[in-house]
Amino acid sequence: MAVSLLSKLRCITVDVTGTLIAYKGELGDYYCMAAKAIGLPCPDYKRVHEGFKIAYTDMARNYPCFGFHAKMPNIVWWKTCVRDSFVKAGYDYDEETFEKIFRRIYSTFGSAAPYSVFQDSRPFLRWARSKGLIIGLVSNAEYRYQEVILPALGLNKAEWDFGVFSGIEGIEKPDPRIYKLALERAGNIAPEDVLHIGDSMRKDYVPAKSIGMHALLLDRFKTEAAKDWTDAGAIVLPDLVAVQQLLESDKLKC
Repeated sequence: MAVSLLSKLRCITVDVTGTLIAYKGELGDYYCMAAKAIGLPCPDYKRVHEGFKIAYTDMARNYPCFGFHAKMPNIVWWKTCVRDSFVKAGYDYDEETFEKIFRRIYSTFGSAAPYSVFQDSRPFLRWARSKGLIIGLVSNAEYRYQEVILPALGLNKAEWDFGVFSGIEGIEKPDPRIYKLALERAGNIAPEDVLHIGDSMRKDYVPAKSIGMHALLLDRFKTEAAKDWTDAGAIVLPDLVAVQQLLESDKLKC
């Protein structure tokens, strides 16, 4: 008789953004509100969005893990990123004006305001803990996720046991070392006793599997890439309700 995966699991690790929580609205909404709050016209959404993508990619490449290795303070990392976003979008504000806009943007994204929790996130985490499983979060995120944002969203230590955040640890997905660190935090648990749930083949599924963990992916937004994930052998599910149902069905052998 085959032994179900659920009966063998000791821990579940979960990605955060796109898996447990999502951004509300568009980036342009928050940049526009910050500019309007000090009496300036609303910047062009598309240009700001494109400018941000370029600026964020540059900063992540030059100063990975939110400046961890360069010992760059989190606020300085974001100030550089936001300034470059505006400049690349064609808005070169003077220092005083930019400082006022930036402070509003930084405080907004350090609060619960721009995020929403998927309806199934909290029930799934509580169900998993009721089964005696250790719950860990593994995220390419800065320290405010752990200390401010997730607690403000009601995702606190009643739902998870430990977190591994790139801005705190100096390691980021898809580096398999972030998953090895999660295993240590869980109490040096063997990888075959852990299931990782994420929303990225490259950042979640592949590195977790590479060190011997079980893994599956969520496709909450019906992405085109999901078919490729399935073709590559990954279990792909629409939400955490489906994950719970599959784990309870004793059919999961991922």
